[in-house]
Amino acid sequence: MGKKSKRSEKLNLPLSIDNEGAPRIEVRRTAKLFIGGGFPRSESGRSREVQLAKGGVANIAGGSRKDLREAVRVARGAAEPWAAKTAMVRGQILYRVAELMEGRAAQFRDDLINHGSSKSDATAEVAAAIDRMVWFAGWPDKLSAVLGGTNPVASSHFVFTLPEPTGVIACMAPEHSPLLGLVSRLGGILAGGNVAIVLASESAPLPAVTLAETLAVSDVPAGVVNIITARRAELLPHLVRHADIDGFDLWGCPDELLVEAEQGAAEHVARVARRPHGVKDRADAFDGERGERIDGITAFLEMKTVWHPIGS
Repeated sequence: MGKKSKRSEKLNLPLSIDNEGAPRIEVRRTAKLFIGGGFPRSESGRSREVQLAKGGVANIAGGSRKDLREAVRVARGAAEPWAAKTAMVRGQILYRVAELMEGRAAQFRDDLINHGSSKSDATAEVAAAIDRMVWFAGWPDKLSAVLGGTNPVASSHFVFTLPEPTGVIACMAPEHSPLLGLVSRLGGILAGGNVAIVLASESAPLPAVTLAETLAVSDVPAGVVNIITARRAELLPHLVRHADIDGFDLWGCPDELLVEAEQGAAEHVARVARRPHGVKDRADAFDGERGERIDGITAFLEMKTVWHPIGS
């Protein structure tokens, strides 16, 4: 590794090796929150170190209740403009996210490897996550045709049904599928015209951080996606009891917190989607038919029926 410089010895800073073999001070990755399209530091000033499998550590912001309240506030402000965009535009925006994810594929892969995945598993998960985002991008302009329609009635009315977004939805990245699982839940929320508040994986937060950096340079409007890194046991009880959140996707909720999460959501009659009985929190829970049907979209859609009088 070479000799330490006097400055690094004095500050006790770790060293890394550059491409020419010369020692240099390691630049640690310092992840911040993603709220309202920006990257604020946590209001609490807290952070924690996450050990990386390839060596070194990453500094991860510790989100607080005040950070959560701010995320809900900006999400509520973004909900109506996002829902008002045409379905075609929402689909194009999601496809742009997939394009940018493709450009950052190597970084996503490194994130997963840093959290203990093998190179082959990480490569496969990144490819599947990008493909899944493309898949969701194709749905927004098809939802009305697939889910809506006209309803024959025995009166002089023309009756039709259309899907509408629920509003502000909170979800969390599954611990054992921090990228593919997150995209599988977040993509359905956005495709349906909802906005999202995301709790990143606690043990493997870097893929969610890189996704936030990807969204920041995409066409996704500020506030449509807000990503918080925090300890779930600390923040989840306050998240599920926030009355301005309309629905909760609890696929990624740890089993030991699931009952409390459902009880908290029931206190203000919020919609809840959870893992089917027997399905574990792992990457293959999102593969095949279960992952690719549109349940992830329809879970947070309201069906609006309009009666229009006709005739004399």
